[in-house]
Amino acid sequence: MQPSLLIVNPAARGGRHAEAEALAACRSVGIAPRVVRTTAAGDAARIAADGPDDAPILVLGGDGTVMEAVGARVGRPTPIGILPGGTGNQLARHLGIPLNVTRAVRALVGAEELRLDLGRLSDGRYFALAAGVGLDAAMIQGASPASKRRLGVGAYVLSAVKAVFAARPFAVRVSVDGRVEERDVGLAMIANVGAVMDGRFRLGPNARPDDGLLDVCLLSPSGVGDALRLASWMARGVFPDDSRLWHAQGRHIRVEAAANVAAEADGELLEAPILDAEVVPLAARFLAPTPAALRPRARGAFSVGGEPPQPPESR
Repeated sequence: MQPSLLIVNPAARGGRHAEAEALAACRSVGIAPRVVRTTAAGDAARIAADGPDDAPILVLGGDGTVMEAVGARVGRPTPIGILPGGTGNQLARHLGIPLNVTRAVRALVGAEELRLDLGRLSDGRYFALAAGVGLDAAMIQGASPASKRRLGVGAYVLSAVKAVFAARPFAVRVSVDGRVEERDVGLAMIANVGAVMDGRFRLGPNARPDDGLLDVCLLSPSGVGDALRLASWMARGVFPDDSRLWHAQGRHIRVEAAANVAAEADGELLEAPILDAEVVPLAARFLAPTPAALRPRARGAFSVGGEPPQPPESR
């Protein structure tokens, strides 16, 4: 099937240059999707909701734009293909989509459908990767639009370092399918996937995006040294029995923190530091490139079908 619609966020980091590159790449593989540009928050959801059910939809933008479209397409029969145009592009990274727009278009030619769970927050917002309060949200909050345009993903690295040194423990109350845990933490995260940043940081010992469960991870460092140690464990995928780490899995997870603590979901800041999430099994449909699709190929059409590939984290 060929995509008939390309949703573009011209305000994303790639901007109009990325749109021109995407259209040139589409022409090179023999497709010509109709382009609809967003002008405000919520536009991607509206455009995607009105999109066709007989063909994939392409979305060029950052994770926030993509997740607007994904949420609007829950329950619909055709997948979304991501053309990375933002700063972090964590969803594209997770799916193994090249970060170069031209290569992404070519990789999605002949791509297969991959279905993943989603987390749904109480306000109706969906997340595919993770939602958290504390350090991760402070990192996102500290990366200004200007620094993201100038430094790209480096803006998040710089902001993360500042957030670690400025972090102070805060109290959380967590409920996992009715089981309650109360702790002082530096980070509380509800994860749908096992790893982020190209698999460099593991979010839980058993977290998978297709198991019908969400994972909650509480990190309780006592200082900068502890925070770096915990980050090292996550980078190595090591989760020892340690009082500074707490994990659980469930279908309904609620995290409550004080009002002055930052919160985020898939890189988008939230207004309140309360995460009330339930899993929606296999609700997201994405185009995910096969290994062969990452190599140069001749002209062709987008197709959907066959056995879904394994998520990159489990390959």
